[in-house]
Amino acid sequence: MSIDEIQADISRFPLDLVQITGGEPLMQEETPGLCQALLNSGATVLVETNGSYDISLLPPGAIRIMDIKCPASGEEQSTDWKNIARLEATDEVKFVIADRGDFEWAVRVVREHHLLGKCTVLFSPVFGTMEAQKLAHWILQTNLAIRLQLQLHKYIWSPDRRGV
Repeated sequence: MSIDEIQADISRFPLDLVQITGGEPLMQEETPGLCQALLNSGATVLVETNGSYDISLLPPGAIRIMDIKCPASGEEQSTDWKNIARLEATDEVKFVIADRGDFEWAVRVVREHHLLGKCTVLFSPVFGTMEAQKLAHWILQTNLAIRLQLQLHKYIWSPDRRGV
């Protein structure tokens, strides 16, 4: 779809918040232009990225939600660590936690990179693997201002159905 087609499709709904996710939206060369067009229309724009691409490609005003891959994902080497310096106070960093090892690793990253002083930090349990209650308990024990985030789309739609 073209940017104009996307905007026409979105305009059918009374909303002022648009979240762009993927796959990886920054793999698409048109994503920054789409973000700018949506921002120009008055929308708040959120972009969920896996953090492997330069987040500064996004226009000012777009809120970046950067996923830092934990060790259990097998993808932790994909993070572009230079993105930490590119974060703004309106951005968010998300860690999807599979186990205690991921949790301890993520807390270490949060502390070493002073993420709580830069942006919002979210910890999310791997759906079907990590109990949200257990993760919430661990977060509380750290006494850090980390927010628990549940992947609501996985609770709303059954595993065999996709939709947003």
